[in-house]
Amino acid sequence: MTGYRLSERLRESIEEEIATGKLLPGTRLDEVELATRFGVSRTPIREALRLLLGEGLVETRPQRGTVVAQVTPQRLIEMFEVMAELEAMCARLAARRMTDAELAAIEAAHDACRGSAAARDADAYFYANERFHYAIYAASHNTFLFEQAAALQRKLRPYRRLQLRVRNRPQRSFEEHQAIVDALHEGNAEKAVQAIRAHVVVQGERFGDLIAGLTQMTGGAPHEAPGEPAASA
Repeated sequence: MTGYRLSERLRESIEEEIATGKLLPGTRLDEVELATRFGVSRTPIREALRLLLGEGLVETRPQRGTVVAQVTPQRLIEMFEVMAELEAMCARLAARRMTDAELAAIEAAHDACRGSAAARDADAYFYANERFHYAIYAASHNTFLFEQAAALQRKLRPYRRLQLRVRNRPQRSFEEHQAIVDALHEGNAEKAVQAIRAHVVVQGERFGDLIAGLTQMTGGAPHEAPGEPAASA
């Protein structure tokens, strides 16, 4: 395995720990500790952290080094607003361009979400939900759009997962997926756009739930947010 491929694998492992909350926002990422834990030298760890820095999942701070990035409520609002529009573009193109096999992949991911929601397994739902959204990105047949949506999706993973911890959220998310799938079945691009945008951009209580969870994650009060919030799962 080349050094680059090893650093990619390490990036994915650290990214997963950030997404699942094992590494919380503000946590210092010590190269020596990570190298020891993963059984590698510091060089691929350093490269993995550089890749994560480019994704915006970690940041460098004076006298602290590399830490897991902390996102303010205002920044989350902006990121979810952009995510909603990227996914809306994917859905619009998918409704026009997807193949039968791609629709089947979307439906298979949707069925996996159904089982996880019924079992009230938020963790399993998180991964099935990712497969559902990525299947729609792929069905857009626009590689650049796929790359941009996937990049922002990675940055938002910890917060999309956090949303699914809210009581009954996986079931409601599944019901929103159903509206998206129905629109894609019909080949109705605008209906698909409206359904996925409504799924991603949500105001009011869900934003409050997200901020409450974010406060728990960071161990302190978040910065004040403006009056028209947005959140996702």
